[in-house]
Amino acid sequence: MRFAQFNITILLMTCAVVSFGFSSDSAFARKQHANTVKGGAASTQPRRARLASKSEGNPDIPKIIAEISSRNIEATIRKLVSFGTRNTLSEQNNPSRGIGAARDWLFSEFQTVAAQSGGRMTVEKQTFEQPKAARVPEPTMLTNIVATLKGSQPESVNRVYVVSGHYDSMCTSPTDAKCDAPGANDDASGAAAVREMARVMSRYKLDATIVFMTVAGEEQGLIGSTYFAEQAKKNNMDIEGMFTNDIIGSSVGGNGIHDPRTVRVFSEGVPSNETQQEAVTRRSVGGENDSQSRQLARFIKEAGERYVPSMKVWLIYRRDRYGRGGDHQPFLERGYAAVRFTEPNENYQHQHQNVRVENGIQYGDLPQFDDFNYIADVARVNAAALAVLASAPARPKNVTVTTGLSNDTELKWEANKEPDLAGYEIVWRDTTEATWTHSRAIGNVTTFTMKGMSKDNYFFGVRAVDRESNRSPATYPRPAARTPTRGSSPAATPGDR
Repeated sequence: MRFAQFNITILLMTCAVVSFGFSSDSAFARKQHANTVKGGAASTQPRRARLASKSEGNPDIPKIIAEISSRNIEATIRKLVSFGTRNTLSEQNNPSRGIGAARDWLFSEFQTVAAQSGGRMTVEKQTFEQPKAARVPEPTMLTNIVATLKGSQPESVNRVYVVSGHYDSMCTSPTDAKCDAPGANDDASGAAAVREMARVMSRYKLDATIVFMTVAGEEQGLIGSTYFAEQAKKNNMDIEGMFTNDIIGSSVGGNGIHDPRTVRVFSEGVPSNETQQEAVTRRSVGGENDSQSRQLARFIKEAGERYVPSMKVWLIYRRDRYGRGGDHQPFLERGYAAVRFTEPNENYQHQHQNVRVENGIQYGDLPQFDDFNYIADVARVNAAALAVLASAPARPKNVTVTTGLSNDTELKWEANKEPDLAGYEIVWRDTTEATWTHSRAIGNVTTFTMKGMSKDNYFFGVRAVDRESNRSPATYPRPAARTPTRGSSPAATPGDR
């Protein structure tokens, strides 16, 4: 994070309330609330206010977005298509056809990108043997290409964000290693976006670490991403967010709708790795719409639309498309926040199809159906969100809400470690709102009381802010241990009615 001018005194004395431009909270049109900070005071009446301007935050982010090139993305897609097939079971040693040729070319391209990073990016082939499985008829070697751009802030270097696309492809049968499977959209589009983001972002210093990854074996059952996620979990890697870009290539759907200005972002509500006790708590206090993946998706919408205003980030509140899956799923199952980017209207004549013309209709995942400018815009949304994430402080940890019966809401959390931390913001929304609608700057404190605002009636979160006004994703609080004090109202229990 670069150190911009910042007046701490003003921050501590002024409570700026920000509304994100979505539907307003009707309660605030009727009633004004005072707020109290333990150890100090913070006040102003809640109101609708502007979204943070582009002039705030890391000044390199607009440069990163501007440098992403649709021509580079097109060249990458056409090169990947030129290998004929990239089926995971196809040839590994042929220099011009098959998954091996694509693997080696991508590795070389990422090495070229790393050479311009000043030593901050490293590239590896993460190779492993996949045993025989449903879509793997015999043991097969798989390789993920992993490019790691190391963060520049010691306190943040171990905080990691992962962005991926899969470079394997398939025709109608996932085990047909011989048929042409160009995979221009599914998923050369995602792999090309990741490569282009790596090319641009490798030249910039960011606080946290970003992993740019192209994985194999997605069409065989998310094999490459599962291996990476499992190794990350075993090695205690602190992955704070994972993006997969899969089928982001076309702005025209099979329904005939042309929409080059929208990208879907899928996020799950109830965490895939939720324990039985966590489920009991969630049912008691709410939170089925406030998983950390949902917070990540909300963050992407805010950052993406702020820096790429021509694009709409359409939040889809389910893990993936109906009955389907993607490479974010293994991360979710291991407790990491993860989301999927996908075009708004898919064309199934150009997915998982043998290349052919039938009844005058062209089938097959061919580059002529890709919109390279659209892919570049989706890459820009990704890059904006990643750059803000890697510039901002970590999301607050161990955020709790006091559980006693009260019309006030007291929040507590652990202090962040970043040296350029400016303070925190409380965010909130009506329980029926999809995104955070209000925020309040509260200074560099670790407890805050929302006077006159009951936790029964609103959802709250806490996010960290640095001196450049880079904001972290919000953290949704868990209920604190119930410790009633003398003279207070009795603590509520899940059975109270």
